[in-house]
Amino acid sequence: MSAFTNVSTYCFTPLSDLKDLRTRLIAQCQADSLKGTILLSTEGINLFIAGPHEAVVRLLETLRALPGLEKLGQKFSLSDHQPFNRLLVRIKKEIIAFGVEGINPAERTSPKLPAVTLRQWLDEGRTVTLLDTRNDYEVRLGTFKGAQPIGINFFREFPRALRNLAPELKQQPVVIFCTGGIRCEKAGPLMEREGFREVYQLEGGILRYFEECGGAHYDGECFVFDQRVGVDPALRETDSAVCFACLAPLDPAEQEDPRYVVGVSCPRCFKPEPALRAERLAAHQAALQKLTHPLPGSIAAVNHRPILVSSTHDGLTLLDLVTVLFPHIERAEWERRIAGGRFLSEEGATLSAGEILRSGRRILQVFPAEIEPPVNPDIRLLHEDEAIILVHKPAPLPVHPSGRFNRNTLTSILAEIYAPGVPRPVHRLDANTTGLILFARTRHFCKMLQKQFVAGTVEKRYVVRVQGQPLDDVFTTDAPISNVPGMTGTHVVDEEEGREARTDFKVLRRLADGTSLLEARLHTGRTNQIRVHLWQLGLPVAGDPAYLPGRRLGETQTLDPEASPLQLHAWKLAFDHPISGEHLSFETELPEWAKGLQDA
Repeated sequence: MSAFTNVSTYCFTPLSDLKDLRTRLIAQCQADSLKGTILLSTEGINLFIAGPHEAVVRLLETLRALPGLEKLGQKFSLSDHQPFNRLLVRIKKEIIAFGVEGINPAERTSPKLPAVTLRQWLDEGRTVTLLDTRNDYEVRLGTFKGAQPIGINFFREFPRALRNLAPELKQQPVVIFCTGGIRCEKAGPLMEREGFREVYQLEGGILRYFEECGGAHYDGECFVFDQRVGVDPALRETDSAVCFACLAPLDPAEQEDPRYVVGVSCPRCFKPEPALRAERLAAHQAALQKLTHPLPGSIAAVNHRPILVSSTHDGLTLLDLVTVLFPHIERAEWERRIAGGRFLSEEGATLSAGEILRSGRRILQVFPAEIEPPVNPDIRLLHEDEAIILVHKPAPLPVHPSGRFNRNTLTSILAEIYAPGVPRPVHRLDANTTGLILFARTRHFCKMLQKQFVAGTVEKRYVVRVQGQPLDDVFTTDAPISNVPGMTGTHVVDEEEGREARTDFKVLRRLADGTSLLEARLHTGRTNQIRVHLWQLGLPVAGDPAYLPGRRLGETQTLDPEASPLQLHAWKLAFDHPISGEHLSFETELPEWAKGLQDA
């Protein structure tokens, strides 16, 4: 025996005091164990409710006592379980979303055609077009024989789809239908406005037709918006299910398909993981394009840059700390910034030069609102998965916020695209260097990948154009590189204080203009390592603004986008994936200045 009565009904009539009505209906439905959805609007009411039969009848009596709802209809069906998970009573602009002004079913609708009359017409073979106004996923479960679907995914698309119908239909009799009739109340008047001369709407929709005429002239089931999914012409629940990812109705065979995962996919919408990754990558690339045009830093904004006090600097004053951390900036300049209130605690308090700082404390350096220098926004995403993001970095583009750059940096831009995640660069690339740079999706994956870099198991190969021609075709340099930048922010060879550094070089082509194309392979990852090693060998990188011919140092760090490029490119990268362990190898297209290599 069926324990639950299901009722669906609607009425277009002016309603007022909706908040009070909503409160009263919630109280009554909760008291009577009714679940489902009630939509209230100034244009009327639309509801799908299920529960004990006596409780459903009491709810209808309450509604029919309201002015304008005296003749509220009803369509009953039975089920042996509660088809709704919860109760929703909502106030909306429209009880059926349409978005077309001037359509008021409370004042006028198209002529209603009784279900028995439609069956008689179809029995007689009368010439008539049956137009299904429902969404495509509903139509797939069943419809009248020979009916023409309007071809929409949402009812708001109906006005657009209407304009795509054959013009000759405007001169023919058209019977429109939907599940319970409510959509036709708005579709019919719009069709008449658009020039359709003879439009009828099936009174009570498919459910009323099933009630009065059974399944004559109908193929399949009727989609319903509850856990029953579909009902047959006897208004009994069927074995159909619905994919909550794409809303496709699924028959029992489709429900057994391994591609059907509840709430995730079904045979109709399933996509293999490579295809899903490609879609996600394309979506992030599109978001990146939108974010960088114009560049984020093209609008002036105050920048708060954090400084974390390490155990090494525990007990230093603020002035001593910044002098140690940033020795390329004079102490007098730090004094001026601190006196100007440029340093704050995390709570927002201004810090003095003599403030004693303890390990683990986080302070903020404030940079006044300003427009950042332009950078090259041509960032290309090459690969992403649950652990890594591989990026083709353009130049000039700093990786980390520093100096004049904050929002116009690669890490800041990627943080916006992948929020709330925070992609972390696994290794470094100079602002003026182009090519491959690897990011990790989490701190954990970043540490795992960095261990490979430290162990030397990662293959990093660069192509570089140098001024001059090496004596040997293959050579190595292991000159130590300073860990502390000089006054111009550059790092140089320092035999006594420098850190171990090793780079292998191979000549790829000697060019007629006296320059050479080399492949560089890094065994260590010191700051500016390739540039410093080549500069020390008397082979400075072409276009380098900092490491100049004749062992001179320049003042410029980050190039202007219109300047001649630094001719250093991160060409190839190979490493083990932190989850699968698979050895991955990537190679980028060469820049214009090195294109001849691919033709050699």
